[in-house]
Amino acid sequence: MPDRTDVCVLIPTLDEAATVGEVVSGFRDAGFDDVFVIDGGSEDGTRAVAEDHGARVRTQSGAGKGQAVREALNYIEKPYVLMADGDGTYRPEDADAMLEPLFDGRADHVIGDRFADMDPGAMTKLNRVGNRLINRLFAAVHGRALRDILSGYRAFTRESIERFRLEADGFGIETELAAECVRQGVDTHVVPIRYLARPDSSETNLRPLADGGRIVLTLYTLAKTNNPIFYFGSASALGTLAGLSVAGFVAYRYFIVGVSHEVLALLAAFLVLLSVQLLMFGFLTDVLVSVSREQTRQLDEIADRLREIED
Repeated sequence: MPDRTDVCVLIPTLDEAATVGEVVSGFRDAGFDDVFVIDGGSEDGTRAVAEDHGARVRTQSGAGKGQAVREALNYIEKPYVLMADGDGTYRPEDADAMLEPLFDGRADHVIGDRFADMDPGAMTKLNRVGNRLINRLFAAVHGRALRDILSGYRAFTRESIERFRLEADGFGIETELAAECVRQGVDTHVVPIRYLARPDSSETNLRPLADGGRIVLTLYTLAKTNNPIFYFGSASALGTLAGLSVAGFVAYRYFIVGVSHEVLALLAAFLVLLSVQLLMFGFLTDVLVSVSREQTRQLDEIADRLREIED
């Protein structure tokens, strides 16, 4: 049975000297000997504080939380990873609930649901509304409701995440992780956790509007491989609307004013035809994605059988 010695606690940081020491100590006191802090070039002494409290520390070569997570995986050898933020908003006491589905073999990826027990003031009204909208959009686009896809408290097997294609550099990494779980068919559980208010001495690195926009863009981009009909269908709908709008203007000018616009009429026809082609391409791509998923599932079953034979 796996235990804490098989777990690496991964903490991406950026200018969090005020809280990272307590976070590292909290996980070490909970029995996690391998606490790995990967830092984005902090200028407030974050790395020194983390080292003083017993973490192994590395400065990432690039910038952004997504890049930090991808790079950190190259230095983690433990079979299980527990990822948390360094701002003191996640509790080490919830680690058991996060890891239990992994240890029991019921899941390969676990997401901590912050909305299950959130301290007053832990999230602004704007962030709360934005999170809710993004979660609903994710469920509509990817066909699975994971309740809190933007949660930074994650637990996963290193084997499962090595199959992911992670490209996001910033806060879009959580969205990308959730989308890859759906795309790869990874067994994913959501467990309730307590989300604490950020200490007054700590400042957030999150920019709600700018980062929220990037997250939505990441979510839409990932739909290209997870839900092609939505991706190409939405573009088709916009193109059709634009084409019909131009066509309406041309018809109004011709029948009411008596002025013809041949070039605009050709543009309207082009937009409508292009939209139809995009929709057809979306259907074809969806078929290919479905076939690919089925083949991947069959290959995974064969691999599992071979491992059973070897054991």
